[in-house]
Amino acid sequence: MTTQAHCFVPYPDAPVASNPTGPLAGSTLAVKDIFDVAGYPTGCGNPHMLAMSGIKARSAPAVQALLDAGARFVGKVHTDELAFSMNGKNAHFGTPRNGGAPDRIPGGSSSGSASAVSNGLADIALGTDTGGSVRTPASHCGLIGLRPTHARVSLADVMPLSPTFDTCGWFARDIGLFGRVGDVLLGEDSSVLPERPRTLVAADVLALLEPRVQAVFSATLDRFSGVIGTPQPVKTASPSFEALFWAFRTIQGFQAWQSHGDNIRRHDFHLGPGVADRFAWSATITPEQMEQHSAVRWAFRDDFARLLGSDGVLLLPTVPDVAPLLTDSEPALENYRNQAVRMLCLAGLSGFPQISLPLMQLDQAPFGFSLIGPPGSDRSLIRFAARLMHECA
Repeated sequence: MTTQAHCFVPYPDAPVASNPTGPLAGSTLAVKDIFDVAGYPTGCGNPHMLAMSGIKARSAPAVQALLDAGARFVGKVHTDELAFSMNGKNAHFGTPRNGGAPDRIPGGSSSGSASAVSNGLADIALGTDTGGSVRTPASHCGLIGLRPTHARVSLADVMPLSPTFDTCGWFARDIGLFGRVGDVLLGEDSSVLPERPRTLVAADVLALLEPRVQAVFSATLDRFSGVIGTPQPVKTASPSFEALFWAFRTIQGFQAWQSHGDNIRRHDFHLGPGVADRFAWSATITPEQMEQHSAVRWAFRDDFARLLGSDGVLLLPTVPDVAPLLTDSEPALENYRNQAVRMLCLAGLSGFPQISLPLMQLDQAPFGFSLIGPPGSDRSLIRFAARLMHECA
């Protein structure tokens, strides 16, 4: 396998069988290194986890489903450490190249997945999205990426981070191929969007963003008015972005420490910058704080469900801006991450599907345009996204 673009983990090659026929036949597949793949270790972006892994005897169901559908495995790809970052810079294993903007970070934690697809080294790549780890790199690298309805795609034999937020997502450059992957992984929709969904614009999200970002988003709405009509401006954050931000961070942190705290302490994990700070803070969260913020989460989910109903699609930029530069400082990257979480937590806290599309550009860099749909509407959301992509072609 090639290590071009520094996205593939340099494991010794092991044979991984796939079906010679099927809806994904002829396509190549890269897999984030928190999914088990038979014949390979699962390193999770951390040397201690790699040392403890051993060689896996079976592949995660999501991986196996794609192999059975004809996708050909081309390698495991790097992840941010323990999937607890969104910038794509791993202190132990380096930074995969952003194929859409090589001077900028790829985003994470599915950094290698987005790098492989954006550099043309794989047609499909599996990733996971807890707080934005598919949607962010999709935006940064100019790809299509989906965070599915929570629990819709199996995460068996995948490293957990925050199980009530963790989802299995994927990347592709071509919307037709992207949809075929969805057909394989998602099953039938429990909520089917109408041919012309009721479109909404997250006005309070836009108010958080710089005027230049608002301008490019507004121009994109105008450009696709034939498909989306005239969206209704709405308020999404209930009770406030600050409350949702802390609800998301607290629940995520509490569960992340439950998932990894014992190993971190027992084996004295040497964690990279940012990741170490987040785990240290996570260790201080109490069950009482978790319960308090969970109440905020469920109240928001109910409000958000009423807002979208069964026919609504919310339109918004995926993240606050284009990808930060590779040369930006750690504090600057953390500040960007915190801004992004305020937007990304709408789908995270609700568990609703969100797809990021490469429909915008700023400063000659890719910038994602997002659609959020009702829970269980993933495949019809992809079909609606395809109409926008075809309009753009």
